Amino acid sequence: MAAPWYARLATTAGRPAVLGATLIMSMPGEYHVARFAGWSDPWAYGMPFSLSAYAGIAAVVAATRPKGARGRFSATVGAAFAIVLALAAQVVAHLVQTGHMDHNQAWLIAVTSMVPPAVLAHLLHLAATPKAPSGDAPSTSVDTPPDAPVVERIEQAPAVPPMPKQAPAPQLPPVEPPPAITYRDVRCAAIRPLYDSGTRPGTAAMRDALIAAGHGRVGDSTIRGALRAEIEEHEPHLAVLPPAIGRTA
Repeated sequence: MAAPWYARLATTAGRPAVLGATLIMSMPGEYHVARFAGWSDPWAYGMPFSLSAYAGIAAVVAATRPKGARGRFSATVGAAFAIVLALAAQVVAHLVQTGHMDHNQAWLIAVTSMVPPAVLAHLLHLAATPKAPSGDAPSTSVDTPPDAPVVERIEQAPAVPPMPKQAPAPQLPPVEPPPAITYRDVRCAAIRPLYDSGTRPGTAAMRDALIAAGHGRVGDSTIRGALRAEIEEHEPHLAVLPPAIGRTA
């Protein structure tokens, strides 16, 4: 549930108003303490800044330093000490003004005189210490500002050169099958497939092929003579095939 508008207004606008009011209210007391210590105008007006403003700066630095960072403990101690000094200055100023305390005291003058140099030294110390914990601070080059945005570098793979285009394979002309052989004796066509086994068929195998083709029984002399001779006449390479094993050549 959101807070009402006047509560949000009091939070956002009230804090700077309260800060300004407290600084203004603290200035007279701190100014009189500086006058008690021997500062004349206009130098005495610097005491409010040395106490109240310094207390606020040290408190902010102590709150914003990460845990383990160098200077965090020093800022915390300095903030507490600055707040104590600012409180003490108000108390001493009002005690002196109301007659409950004598301002002409050596310890009061000595403590008040040490405030400006102590504040200066501590502020310089806070400014010189790094904000990040030691060992965790990102390393930066000399030319890179500390608050520069971090740019992630992406390693790119080396470009692969394109493969050279290969010339297309030459187109070979289609192989035409040899023309069919027309035998004078049609019975040769029934015997020719027997040569495809890689051997020269015997007489018995050729006779069986003729009978299976419907040519009837043919004499062995005709088979070995006219029919075989006509086949091997058209295809001389068939004549040098080895004879089939186990069959009569």
